[in-house]
Amino acid sequence: MNSRHLQSFLQMLKSEKFYSPHTCKNYSRDLNLFSEHLQSREIQHWQDVDYRTVSAFAAQRFRQGKKGNTIQRELSSIRSFYKYLIRQRVVTSNPALEVKAPKTAKKLPRTCDTEQIDQLFKAHSHDDNLTIRDLAMFELMYSSGLRLAELASLNLQSIDIRQKQMVVTGKGNKTRYLPVGRKAIEALQKWLKIRPGYVKQTDEAALFTSKQGKRISHRSIQSRLDKLIKSQSLGQHVSPHMLRHSFATHLLESSSDLRAVQELLGHADISTTQIYTHLDFQHLAQVYDKAHPRARKKTSE
Repeated sequence: MNSRHLQSFLQMLKSEKFYSPHTCKNYSRDLNLFSEHLQSREIQHWQDVDYRTVSAFAAQRFRQGKKGNTIQRELSSIRSFYKYLIRQRVVTSNPALEVKAPKTAKKLPRTCDTEQIDQLFKAHSHDDNLTIRDLAMFELMYSSGLRLAELASLNLQSIDIRQKQMVVTGKGNKTRYLPVGRKAIEALQKWLKIRPGYVKQTDEAALFTSKQGKRISHRSIQSRLDKLIKSQSLGQHVSPHMLRHSFATHLLESSSDLRAVQELLGHADISTTQIYTHLDFQHLAQVYDKAHPRARKKTSE
């Protein structure tokens, strides 16, 4: 296979689409797997691939025990690559366009309930400056439904305290404007008062910095959340992404406005947001089971 086209496609994802290193790595892995499959079938050119070839690849991955969502991602990578090849006039059609992955049950994201969120953000000692920073980070993440990478990439100029809003750069280098809640604003104001003591370079742009005065890393954010959870005896592991899931679920429970939640989360496709409707239904079902006289379990005969 001609690897030059594959390398130029991956370079385009970085330089033009501004995809994250993690996303580019997924594309590279998926397409290298597909390339190996083609070589095993002695297919030498991208233009020799047809619908049956791609279907055989998907079937092989299924036999290897891969889940439907994994195969769907791999097929999506192949489709995107062939769209690129069509634009480059290397091929004339997309052989992966109609190939479907086997369906698997959607795994619903784990969330915290509002009581757990309240417990997580209980008042802490103001003597610990790092805890003040941590509370500002996680209040902001929950307040506005931020991804971990979005939180870490925030700059001082990203936040407008007076207007209670911020601008976030998400996947695909897309920006969106988000409201910031009162609790998050209060926590941010406390952090901003002490932030100068942590910044060693006056031109440091990062909103959240480490003890070394540099932009805080993804790993450090997770580590600090783990420490906060342990100090509050929350009783379950909470990832940064769970705070984002909790934001979406609680907002949808209160408003039922799926389109608004989509915009706030920065989802390109509303079908991605619709998974939260399943969570919302679970919540309603629990309320029904507890409240409806014909649904409640008898406590005694």
